[in-house]
Amino acid sequence: MTVMNPDKAGAASLETIARNGSMLRRIAVRIPTYLSDIRENPAWLPMFMLARTMPARRMHWRGAKPVRRSQRAQDTMFAGINCQDVVDALRMDGLFPGLVLPTLVAEDVAAFARCTPCFGNFDRRLEFMPAEHAEAEARFGRPLLSGHYFERILGCNSAVAIQNDPLLVDIAAHYLGGQATLITTRVWWSFPTGQASDADKNLASLGKYHFDLDDWRMPKFFFYLVPVDEGTGPHVYVRGSHNRRALKHQLTLVVGHPAQETCRSFA
Repeated sequence: MTVMNPDKAGAASLETIARNGSMLRRIAVRIPTYLSDIRENPAWLPMFMLARTMPARRMHWRGAKPVRRSQRAQDTMFAGINCQDVVDALRMDGLFPGLVLPTLVAEDVAAFARCTPCFGNFDRRLEFMPAEHAEAEARFGRPLLSGHYFERILGCNSAVAIQNDPLLVDIAAHYLGGQATLITTRVWWSFPTGQASDADKNLASLGKYHFDLDDWRMPKFFFYLVPVDEGTGPHVYVRGSHNRRALKHQLTLVVGHPAQETCRSFA
């Protein structure tokens, strides 16, 4: 595999270290980012250190507040879905599989994604059109496992409509309590590539189980925009894993655990 120097100034990038560095090096290189987060929001540090642990998470859940049902939820694009049914499933299983985008909405977002340049591997320097993935890998000299849109997706009216859908807002408010706040809306491609090493897959969280840590409590709404089966990168979830987690997984500072190890933990 030929790897182009990702930093023209010569300094090692986060991507390079994530692929090639030791665990301690991978943690150490992120310290400037962590310090920046702390300066921006001092409450970030206790969340980052403690929100991985089940006792701290359960304690934080006690701060959830009851919420009145929004009348606007009736205007949702998700017909036939009851907010309380979704919330109950999230609390019990950690997921609800019944939220499906209307065909026209999904097609509109997918069409926007196809005709808009994305950024490979979370790196804004690796910009390319999705249909030119193979050419982009050759041009940049590296495997590109993902293509993200960042704030560009807000130029898609259907994506913004999903983001603001009254039912989704209502579900988040009832699940979290009255403090529900939108963090981000993301759209990305997962690309097939024959060049990816295990380290490349780790960087994209492919082939390993992980849990996101954006805040103390959060739901995420995932939608497929193109057909996906078990061989094309489906999102796999361990039912009930939000309520129980191996101690070693609570104390780790790195993302991603092998499937075999995860299955043993929840067997």
